[in-house]
Amino acid sequence: MTIDEVSKKFNLTKDTLRYWERIGLLPEIQRNQSGYRDYDEHAVNWVYYIMVLRKAGMSIESLSEFVKLLREGDQTIAARKSLFIEQRDALIERRDNINKTLRYLDYKIDHFEDHMLGYENEKLAYEGKLTEEK
Repeated sequence: MTIDEVSKKFNLTKDTLRYWERIGLLPEIQRNQSGYRDYDEHAVNWVYYIMVLRKAGMSIESLSEFVKLLREGDQTIAARKSLFIEQRDALIERRDNINKTLRYLDYKIDHFEDHMLGYENEKLAYEGKLTEEK
């Protein structure tokens, strides 16, 4: 596959693909006779793998560490798994914070008129125009 095809397939910019290759997140991409990148199935799988981990919020630094560990072999399995666990935990925390924010926004939306009425009453009271019914 050409870089253009890979870019479109995964909705990534060509610059992103070149960057990932340059910093070593992707294996060396073979070139065709004209010198253009020619992504084989292995390289395409790596693009997908890195893309998913980036969507999970994994930093470039953590990804670089993961790839370095991967290249060191099976003795790094525990360390690689630990990186994934840390990332999953960070994602869970992020999800929980998003859920809290959504609950707050839902409350604000559901009670929007009440809040506006409260503000209007506060404004009228401030201006001395509020008449309280007893």
